[in-house]
Amino acid sequence: MNLPKKCLVDTNVPKTANLVMRADSELDVPYACVLACIEAVEHVIKKRCLIIDAGDEIFSEYRRQLSMEGQPGVGDRFMKWVHDNRFSFTDSDRVTITRNGESYEEFPIHEGLANFDKSDCKFVAVSNAHIDKPPILQATDSKWWGWKDSLAEVGITVHFLCPDYAEAKCAEKMGT
Repeated sequence: MNLPKKCLVDTNVPKTANLVMRADSELDVPYACVLACIEAVEHVIKKRCLIIDAGDEIFSEYRRQLSMEGQPGVGDRFMKWVHDNRFSFTDSDRVTITRNGESYEEFPIHEGLANFDKSDCKFVAVSNAHIDKPPILQATDSKWWGWKDSLAEVGITVHFLCPDYAEAKCAEKMGT
């Protein structure tokens, strides 16, 4: 898998990586998707290529959904790594975003993003505010599949780790 040099990591990536500890019969996502998420998390840790917001909104979301102890899963190890290293990131990789109601001033204005999930706006705002507009790694949230073209039109790339899964789930939810 060709992973980016710098990126944002949606919370469902480390959460999906944590699923490796479950039996195949317990998984609701393909095992290949779980492995892709593990690879992505390990890449981000090894290359120190994570972009986050300076106000810790992304970190806080990670904290609510992952273990700060760094175990038992790979995604939890990612959480501990972010906790231990986030203040050593360069200033350019800790992006300032400004709240504006339920969204952010840095969130792009585009008709196709009018109904964007409010809880995910921070990832898009950070990418949009960063000088390089780094891609957002996405695993299993199929809503992003429906927004990918609109995001691309404003210069934001979503790097799907499980594209077949996201596309199929999006089509299923849309009834197509």
